[in-house]
Amino acid sequence: MILITGATGFVGSHLLKFLKEVDAPVRCLVRSEEKGQQVSSLGFEAVLGDVQDRDSLNGALEGIESVVHLVGIIEEKEGADFETIHVGGTQKLVDAARAAGVNTLFFQSALGADPDSPYRYLKTKGEAEQIVRSSGIPYTIFKPSLILGKKDGFTERMKQLLTAGPVVPVPGDGTAKLQPIYIRDWVKCFQQAMVTEEMRNKTYELGGPEQLTYNEILKAIMIALGMDKPIVHLPMGMTRLALPFMGLARSAARVLGREIPAVTGELLALLSVDNICEIDSVEKNFGFVPMKLADALAEFMG
Repeated sequence: MILITGATGFVGSHLLKFLKEVDAPVRCLVRSEEKGQQVSSLGFEAVLGDVQDRDSLNGALEGIESVVHLVGIIEEKEGADFETIHVGGTQKLVDAARAAGVNTLFFQSALGADPDSPYRYLKTKGEAEQIVRSSGIPYTIFKPSLILGKKDGFTERMKQLLTAGPVVPVPGDGTAKLQPIYIRDWVKCFQQAMVTEEMRNKTYELGGPEQLTYNEILKAIMIALGMDKPIVHLPMGMTRLALPFMGLARSAARVLGREIPAVTGELLALLSVDNICEIDSVEKNFGFVPMKLADALAEFMG
């Protein structure tokens, strides 16, 4: 049986659809009854627990052969910071998995994750990778660039941005490159990784077949939505100075029936650096060419 953490998130929900198709035995660790009903409606077992609560993991791991750890956050909130979720949560889960005799461990990290990274998101993801590698449990680690698909966080934010006003504000020059990969292709890679012994104790960087700037991705999303608005580049320094007032701006926008995506200093910093890997990373390691951005957008946004 497989235990999945983060099963109700974007990646987890798409993974569950695939696992339902292949009739895999799955147990999902969920933090609320509502999320439990969400996975139960798909025919999967749900167990209440939290990776931050070591005691809650004991019963959840009983009879589990493989753990798929998808829990992660891109934005810190009260009671949920990068250190607590990525590092502390992974350590507690690994400790419990080792005690339960789990055979394999899959960890979803991020492209650029490194314990020495100056960015806290990538630093804590890198520290979590170290915990997984030193666990003594055969593991597979995925380090994807931007994952896109129906209801992914990135395109949902972009939709909010595109509908918030007559122009599209972009912090900085928008030239940092990303390598978006379609969620369906991510699932195909996962499928191989879970059944291939040779993929144990290895780390894979995942990216689509194109290295695109933030500007190019934004324009592609506009085309997919049938929109055409001018992009206005804002000086990064000015955007940072406005961060303390973002809460007021978002509240005012809601009153007007608009939604402005949340912006943090960490997100701004990550927008200014490339997040790419080898252009043929998926083809070389998994034997297929992933879908291009425009084709993926047409499929899930068309």
